[in-house]
Amino acid sequence: MTAAIVGIGSALPERAVPNSHFAAIGSSDEWIVKRTGIRQRHFLAEDGHLADLALAASRIALARAGRTARDVGHVVVATTTPDRTTPGLAVEVAARLGADRAAAFDLHAACAGFVYALDHAVALIESGRAGTVLVCGAEALTRITDHEDRSTAVLLGDGAGAVVVTDVDTAGAPEPAFRLGSDGDLIPLLYADRFDRKLRMDGPEIFVQAVERMSEAARDVLARRELTTEDVDLFVAHQANARIVRAVGKELGVPPERLYLNVDRVANTSSASIPLALHQAWQEGRLGRKGLLGVAAFGAGVTWGAGVIGWHLTEPEADPLTDREADPVTDAEADLLTDREADPVTDREADPVTDPEADPVTDPEADPVTDPEADPVTDPEADPVTAPEADPVEAG
Repeated sequence: MTAAIVGIGSALPERAVPNSHFAAIGSSDEWIVKRTGIRQRHFLAEDGHLADLALAASRIALARAGRTARDVGHVVVATTTPDRTTPGLAVEVAARLGADRAAAFDLHAACAGFVYALDHAVALIESGRAGTVLVCGAEALTRITDHEDRSTAVLLGDGAGAVVVTDVDTAGAPEPAFRLGSDGDLIPLLYADRFDRKLRMDGPEIFVQAVERMSEAARDVLARRELTTEDVDLFVAHQANARIVRAVGKELGVPPERLYLNVDRVANTSSASIPLALHQAWQEGRLGRKGLLGVAAFGAGVTWGAGVIGWHLTEPEADPLTDREADPVTDAEADLLTDREADPVTDREADPVTDPEADPVTDPEADPVTDPEADPVTDPEADPVTAPEADPVEAG
């Protein structure tokens, strides 16, 4: 028996924003696609609640896993953009799920948050301290970007993804393994202080660090389990932008057909990006019933991590939850817990700490860690790797 992913879910805000939205700040569709691979992203409404997205993704993941909320021992939500300064998202998600037996907490490791949380879930299960762990990555990055800055605004999106991790019979399959890292000496490369509240970053250096650290961590994990990239059925890296993901894939020797990209549809969603990509890959039939997943991420701090973990899932065609008409758990009208009038926990008028004037954490300028300006590709003049002759990823 070993820990594996047995259920996946995701949720996106209704509003899809195409690249044409950014014409007013001097960015064309051609410019954005060429430098990032992004064609659209989703924006949470200004009065929207990130907890709603996290809840929807978590419900789908539990349903796909065949588990109930009362089976969950721990709820871990990776986020840098919570609805409140305190409490975090996890306690609200657990309460609204009905996970009344679960411990719940938020984890802040920037874009590497989901990998950190997944490692924690595996450790809880392997130690016997939990039988089932719900891990969610949820972000409202539109709260933390300068919408007049075309080098960052075009890259950010909102969304949530979740997985259920539990013990399964995986005879002969590799055990999970993770490597996490951090380097606080590099804080000046990507940060926001409490006065300025705007994302500040050294884009070219962050690009180099992201590719190097993710690749190094992934190689270490594979070596510890005596694996090669040929043993990994699907590799999902943090979807900062297409060029970073492809650069990591090339460093590791992952063939394109096993390197998943969905950044074109959802942009950079920070800690939500890996579970969002994983759920979309499953919906497309890219996962199958069983397999070995490779993950890697890099974020502010700087923080980074990589890991391998198995999955045991049902087939997409057998999944009624992909059909909204067949799935009441994602239908707000069918669910009193998503009705603002029925749920005072998320009623902003009932909770003064969610007032942006009272809560600097919800201020869009308050947190740099998920800013894809960590990717210099959006600024061709500042980033020599955008020149084809200087970029072996695009030249190759």
